[in-house]
Amino acid sequence: MDDAARRKKIEQLGDELYNALRARHTVAPLTDRWPDITIPDAYHVSLRMVNRRIEDDGERIIGKKIGVTSRPVQEMLGVFQPDFGYLTDRMLYPNGGPMPISELLIQPRAEGEIAFKLKKHLNGPGVTNQDVIDATEYVMPCFEVVDSRIRDWKIKIQDTIADNASCGLFVLGDQHVDPSGLDFPGLEMRVYKNGRFLSEGLGSAALDSPLNCVSWLANTLSEYGITLNAGDVVLSGSLVPLEPVVAGDEMFLEVEGIGTASVRFT
Repeated sequence: MDDAARRKKIEQLGDELYNALRARHTVAPLTDRWPDITIPDAYHVSLRMVNRRIEDDGERIIGKKIGVTSRPVQEMLGVFQPDFGYLTDRMLYPNGGPMPISELLIQPRAEGEIAFKLKKHLNGPGVTNQDVIDATEYVMPCFEVVDSRIRDWKIKIQDTIADNASCGLFVLGDQHVDPSGLDFPGLEMRVYKNGRFLSEGLGSAALDSPLNCVSWLANTLSEYGITLNAGDVVLSGSLVPLEPVVAGDEMFLEVEGIGTASVRFT
């Protein structure tokens, strides 16, 4: 495929995923229809999809997310390397409030994460975990509700990357904690669904530490000429297995030493 044909294919697939997002329908896996799609191709598809959200709908990028970092999530999806996607202002919902998944999402799954709010730019290559701590204003607990425009979550790494790392919606906890001195690998998360204990995990579930996830992101973004900026929110990857959710479900999580987050699905 020559460069012109590749660019046309990227635009076509980005538009297809954008339309699927807005119409709330799924599409066949991209890797079935374009077997030679590369990871860089997939990131360009994702950027086309996100740019449609910005240009057509007035959304604003407020950060990035890292996906597929924990072994349980990798095994569930059959994807064994991390990826990243873009967060927009319309993905963020208030802590404890309603989240209208039945109106906005297709096949949602909730996961518990640690979110970072940056106070300084974080630009690779060569970003270390100490650089991440120095650039972080505070951390907070987070629910991310991922979604896939790919039919039945039948994804390979290129599919989820192209689909903006399966971004859906998210909630940030109200407590803000200085990252200095936290034992990130040892952070303990407990998740509850509809008042019952569901799952638990440690910070080490996400690439051995959420700090590793954020430094990986900063260094990977630099390969694409993309930066993490002061004010960005970074979701660092799930510490627990993905959980399917429907309207009427309620979820709550607590992270020892950091705080809580909750969400009601409508």
